[in-house]
Amino acid sequence: MISQSKVGPGDGWRYYFRGVMVGDGHRPAGTSLRAAQDEAGVPPGIWRGQGLAAVGLTAGDVVSERQAELLLGEGRHPDADRIESERLQAGDDPAKARRATVLGRPIEYNRSAKTEKARKRTPWLGMDLTFRPPPTAHIAWALMDEQHRLVLESCQDTAVDKTLKWLGESVAQIRWKAGGKQRAPVKDGLIVAVFRHYESRAAESKPLLHDHAVVSIRARRPDGSGTWGNVSADSLLAHIVAADTLYLLYFMEEVSARLGWAWEPREVTPGRRPVMEIAGIDQRLIGWQSTRRQQIEEALFVLTAEYVEEHGHEPGERAAYGLACRAADRTRPLKRKETRSLSELRQRWRKSAVDAFGADVVDRLAERARAAAAAVWARVRPVVDVVLAAVDTVAVVYVMRGAFKRHHLLAEARRYLSYVLRGRPHEPGLDERIVRTVLDDFTRPVGRGLAVTADLRALYPRDTDDQAVLRPLTRNRMLPLYARARRAAGALSARVQAVRRSERLGSRARPHTVAVPGASRSGPRLTRTDRKAGRDQQQETDVVALEQTRSTIEAVALIAVSLQDGVRERDVAHRLRQQPAPAPPAPSHTPPPGVHPAPGRTPSGGLA
Repeated sequence: MISQSKVGPGDGWRYYFRGVMVGDGHRPAGTSLRAAQDEAGVPPGIWRGQGLAAVGLTAGDVVSERQAELLLGEGRHPDADRIESERLQAGDDPAKARRATVLGRPIEYNRSAKTEKARKRTPWLGMDLTFRPPPTAHIAWALMDEQHRLVLESCQDTAVDKTLKWLGESVAQIRWKAGGKQRAPVKDGLIVAVFRHYESRAAESKPLLHDHAVVSIRARRPDGSGTWGNVSADSLLAHIVAADTLYLLYFMEEVSARLGWAWEPREVTPGRRPVMEIAGIDQRLIGWQSTRRQQIEEALFVLTAEYVEEHGHEPGERAAYGLACRAADRTRPLKRKETRSLSELRQRWRKSAVDAFGADVVDRLAERARAAAAAVWARVRPVVDVVLAAVDTVAVVYVMRGAFKRHHLLAEARRYLSYVLRGRPHEPGLDERIVRTVLDDFTRPVGRGLAVTADLRALYPRDTDDQAVLRPLTRNRMLPLYARARRAAGALSARVQAVRRSERLGSRARPHTVAVPGASRSGPRLTRTDRKAGRDQQQETDVVALEQTRSTIEAVALIAVSLQDGVRERDVAHRLRQQPAPAPPAPSHTPPPGVHPAPGRTPSGGLA
C-alpha cells in the first residue's frame, strides 16, 4: 500500500534527516548522513524520476546530504552552491545570486507579512510516499534464502519506478496564477529521492520492506521558458488510492513473472475489502510478524464502535481511512535506538520464526508457494471481460460513494484486475479501457462538477421494473458497505450474463430460419446519444425483419402442406384405378436364406 505525508521547510525536512534517511533510527549530532546510514545498516538514498535531467542529476545517483537539504529543505537547485558562487564571481550581489538558485517562488514569500493569509499558509516542499508490499511478501523476503530476497527487492524497485512514472506522466500538474487556476502537465517529470528501510520502527523490530519516496514539489512549466513552479498537491493526493492499486498490480505481476507464484485474496476484516497475498504462505506467519497490525486493529475496533454510536451507521470508505490513520497515530511506538545490519536482522527473524512454528514451516516456504501457485492456475482462468469488469467497477463505486470521479473508477478497475488476474500480466491500457467503458455506457453526470453517478437505465435498458434491484442491496444497513457493494455487483453481473445467454440462445441456427445480417462495425465512433438512437433503430429494424421472416415462413409452410396434400390425393386415386393382378402359383423352389426377391419380380425372373 501507499501512505503519504507532507514534507515542509524547517522541522519538516530535519525530521527526515534525523530519522527517515537513516532507517527510522537515531542519528547522533555531528554524524554525517552516510556514516549514520552505514551504522544503521540501510542503503543510501538514490535519485529517481523523469525530471532529474532538468537539475543535472541522473537516475541511480546517491542522494547527498547537501542536495537533499537544498532541494527538499529550501526549494533550491541541488547544485545551488556552485551556481551561487559563479554568480558572485560574475558581479551579482548576494541576494540576486541566491535568487538565481531558487526553483520557483521562494519559501520566504509565504512568510512575508504582506502575503494574504500568511499565517495560515504552510509551504510544501515535498511529499513522502511510502510504498509497502503485502505482508506475505515481507515474510518471503525475510525468511527465504538470499536469492529470493534479491528478486523480491528487484520486484519492489520495478513496481515503485513504474508507479512514479505514471504519477509524473498522467497525474502531476503544474499550477500558476492566483489560486492555481492555470494548470498543465509537468514538462519533464517528477524529481524523487527514494530511501529504503528493512524493518518497522518498533522496539521489537519486525520485517517490513518499504521505500520512502520523497517527491519534490518543484517542477518546470511546459511554457518553453524554463521557469519553475509547484506541482499541484491536491491532484497527487486525489490519485493516491489509484497509485496504490497500480503499485500493487505491478508488484504482483513482477513476483509472478520472476518466481512463478500466484496470489489469492485474504479477508482481514469480515465485510471489508480483501487484501491480496502470496498463495501458499502460512497465514500464522502473518500474525507472527504483525504485532503492530494487531495493535492498530484493536484501536480501530474501538474507534469504529464510537463512530457507529455517534452517527448510527458504519463508516464509509473515506471515514474508515481517517479512523485507520487515527488508530495508527494512537498506537505509534517510540523509535528504536539499537541498530543492526540486514544480515543480523534476517538471522534473528529466522530464529524467531523457527522457534515459533518449526523449521519445516520456514524451510518449505518457497516449495509450498510454487505448489499453491499450480493449484491456483489450475482453478482460476485469468481472463478479463471488459463489459463485466465495467459493470463490476461501476456497481462497487456507486454503492461505496454514490457520486464519484474518474480516479475512483480507475482505482476500482485496478483492484478488479488484481482479483481476476492473480498476478498474470495485464494488457497495457486495460484499466483505462474499463474506465472509458464505464463513463461512456453506464454513468450520467450529476451536479455542475466533474462528478458522475451510475446510470441505472443504461444497466437495465428494457426492463424498468428491475431498475430497483439495487435499492434493497444498497440500503441494507445490517451489512457492511463493501458487502453491499459486492452483492450489487454480483446482481448486475448476473443480469449481463443472463442477457448474453438469451442472445446466444436466440442466435442459434434452427430449421426454416433466415439469418439476418448485422450492421457493419466499421466507421467512426458514435457518441452516446447516437449509439442509443442507433440501438433503438436497430431493435425496431430487427423486429420488422423478424416479422417479415415469420410471415414468409408461414406462407412457405402452407404452400408445402397444400402440395403434400395434392400429391397424397393423386396417389390414392391412382391406386384405386389400378387393380392388382391375381397372384401366381407358388414356385417349386425357395430362395436361399438372406436372399429376397426384387420388388415387382418373381424369383424365377418373370414379371408379377
